[in-house]
Amino acid sequence: MPKKFTFRGYALEELQKLSLDDFAGLLQSRQRRSLLRGLQPRHKKLLEHVRAVREQQKGKEAVVRTHCRDMIILPEMVGLKFGVYNGKEFVVVEIKPEMIGHRLGEFSLTRKKVTHGTPGIGATRSSLYVPLK
Repeated sequence: MPKKFTFRGYALEELQKLSLDDFAGLLQSRQRRSLLRGLQPRHKKLLEHVRAVREQQKGKEAVVRTHCRDMIILPEMVGLKFGVYNGKEFVVVEIKPEMIGHRLGEFSLTRKKVTHGTPGIGATRSSLYVPLK
């Protein structure tokens, strides 16, 4: 039997019924302070867009594209796909219940891991003496 998701003792359905202020009380202090101070206009616009997509979506896979990397993931966003901008492209992130309380930008990395190739001819002083094939 798979383990049922809970967040601070609340099931996902209960979280979705809570008001924004009640939900903010369950978050850690940094996110709680951010929500209790009020959402910024761009966050409100994103939330309205999410609600509109949620109403229109009947089995369709819609991707909500956004630049709001600092938006806190709310319970009503669970199940949607977001295209989060990382400075170069929109990285598609599917919101799962475990992501609640985190920020969108945490799942769209802005920097890639550096993979260095092998050094070429002239890269070091010793490579001058490597015989060419």
